[in-house]
Amino acid sequence: MRKRLAAVLMTLALSTLTVACLGKVKYPTYYTLNLPPAPDPPAPAGTLPTVAVRGFHSAEYLRQGAIVYRPAPEQVGFYSYQRWAVNPSEFVTRAMIDHLRASGKFAEVVLYDGRADVDLVLTGRLEKLDEIDYQGGVKAEVAISAQMTDLHSGKMVWTGDASQIEKVDKRTVGGVVAGMSSAVDGAIQKLLASLAVPDTTSGLSRSIR
Repeated sequence: MRKRLAAVLMTLALSTLTVACLGKVKYPTYYTLNLPPAPDPPAPAGTLPTVAVRGFHSAEYLRQGAIVYRPAPEQVGFYSYQRWAVNPSEFVTRAMIDHLRASGKFAEVVLYDGRADVDLVLTGRLEKLDEIDYQGGVKAEVAISAQMTDLHSGKMVWTGDASQIEKVDKRTVGGVVAGMSSAVDGAIQKLLASLAVPDTTSGLSRSIR
């Protein structure tokens, strides 16, 4: 009888412990960048080129899915339970397409799918999307580079890069992501501000710089 009672008590204890442990399971929290919508494009004027945007690449450490922080210039850390809901490089690709359409400099802007019926192809890379935790305070740093190629001649007709650092006042992961969003928007606008596109497709290689 005592052995049976002891077994029952042990079973109850293990069950209680299991429930307690299950109650402490921690699940990831997912975040996404959030940019203001691109403005409506102006009315087209003249004959404009068409452009296709390839999916942006990113540094290897940004492809892990976790939000990145840097406690020192030479150190990269990853949040264990704070992750990206959308691949940041895919998000930047879509944002770039939206901003190119809004610029009014192109007759058509599409995601590149191997098509040969466009004039230009833009490729890019998300170089940085980091929380910076050194040099005082918390900041969000973003760096983007891109280049444009004349699909007909195969010549590179433009290249550029831009970076943006935003101070993070609210020291939470959500606050950092908001700072990153603002920095991405600023970097894209800086990058595209340097992009000069001709009114026609007749002199792409010498007209874009």
